[in-house]
Amino acid sequence: MPGHCLSGPTLAQIILPNNWTPRPYQLPLWRYLQAGGKRAFEVAHRRWGKDDVCLHHAAISAHERPASYWHMLPLYSQARKAIWTAVNPHTGRRRIDEAFPPELRENTNDQEMFIRFKSGATWQVVGSDRYNSLVGAGVAGVVFSEWALANPAAWGYIRPMLQENNGWGVFITTPRGKNHAYSMFQHAEHDDGWFAERSTIGLTGALTPEQARQAKAEYISIYGEDVGCAQYEQEYDCSWTAAILGSFYARELSALRNEGRLCTIEAVPGVPVHTSWDIGISDDTALWHFQVVGAQILVLGCHAQSGVGLDYYETYMRDIHSQKCWLKGVDFVPHDARAREWTGGRTRIETMMAMGFNPELVPNVG
Repeated sequence: MPGHCLSGPTLAQIILPNNWTPRPYQLPLWRYLQAGGKRAFEVAHRRWGKDDVCLHHAAISAHERPASYWHMLPLYSQARKAIWTAVNPHTGRRRIDEAFPPELRENTNDQEMFIRFKSGATWQVVGSDRYNSLVGAGVAGVVFSEWALANPAAWGYIRPMLQENNGWGVFITTPRGKNHAYSMFQHAEHDDGWFAERSTIGLTGALTPEQARQAKAEYISIYGEDVGCAQYEQEYDCSWTAAILGSFYARELSALRNEGRLCTIEAVPGVPVHTSWDIGISDDTALWHFQVVGAQILVLGCHAQSGVGLDYYETYMRDIHSQKCWLKGVDFVPHDARAREWTGGRTRIETMMAMGFNPELVPNVG
């Protein structure tokens, strides 16, 4: 090994502490990392073995280059259960003991989930919710596990450290809608400096058709047909557009996307553009812009903000109508807009009229 002399187990024995070898579908990521790759993004189905691959890569890295290495979970509170005390059901051994055999360690701090190796390197489990408390001038490798659920600000904080130290970063996750993980994966796919791979159950064959059928049937039994199928698509087909649990019309919107029925349209000139308002107090106020053209309803877009007053929307509406040359229509507002504000004594609808809006109450249909 370059840079130092290690007595005891060789690198090959570290790689195969218990006859561990990468599964065939893990080889592209494994070979990329072992060849010195610095940025990798693996989107893979459940039970793919994402953490296992990264743990073994960290073990080898710690003996090729003594430095600090982190394995980051979205929440520090979940890190102990997910990584530190997790047991491999196939062997009955803790995963960290398989990846980091005790004979390679100088000491182990169970409370801080910290390992110091005889090589001089260290490895620790951390949480993205505490990223700004991490001090790692010597950090040379970080695994961002379940990245779709993590705080994206963690990468902005850690990236300069890795860049300065010529270190590696690996992002592993299953999808959770089109959030920061989706945007980052799209970037990685088109950047020559990144390894990007999306591994679905159909591509890896990690489950037999019968096992896949059983997994889907279990999801359906718990969540029902629509959401159960969507949950399976997310966890095993790695779908970015699968319905998100607890959301409204998610299954329907997912079908629209998959069928290519969503597109960008322009307003029909000379036809009024109306707005439908969902007035939020503790959450967003959302405006939907639409036209009624014959029997068609053309939805032109949506705008949402929180923590701002009606004057913000006055400016927004004036600007967007000016930019797009829209003909002003009706502002449909909820029935409770007739309630009087405690501070001014006027109803919301009276305030809107004074600002030049054209409000119309929508009936309370219950």
